[in-house]
Amino acid sequence: MITVLNLTKQYLKSRHYRYEKSYIRPLMTPESVYVFKFGREALNNRVIIRYSHTWTGRRKINEIDLRLHKQKHPRIFRSEKDLLNYLESRLPRREEEEKEHQTDEENAK
Repeated sequence: MITVLNLTKQYLKSRHYRYEKSYIRPLMTPESVYVFKFGREALNNRVIIRYSHTWTGRRKINEIDLRLHKQKHPRIFRSEKDLLNYLESRLPRREEEEKEHQTDEENAK
């Protein structure tokens, strides 16, 4: 499963985000779950990947859920390329908002 999120990991490293990964094997379903948490200071963003194995042993991604901080409903993607396109459009805006918020706090002091 490490190679599945290789592009996402490279993208986050280039933007100086930390990440943590964990695997979950539910007992009642045939799917396995890969949880990938990331963030700058706190790991408050999550990517949840539900995958299964084909009869040949290959991994098949069924669903990729992305929950950025304070989102109530996850964004669902079919492939890692769709996920990366969304992150490339969303994370720079989010970084600008954080910088503006920090400068507003500094100016208020």
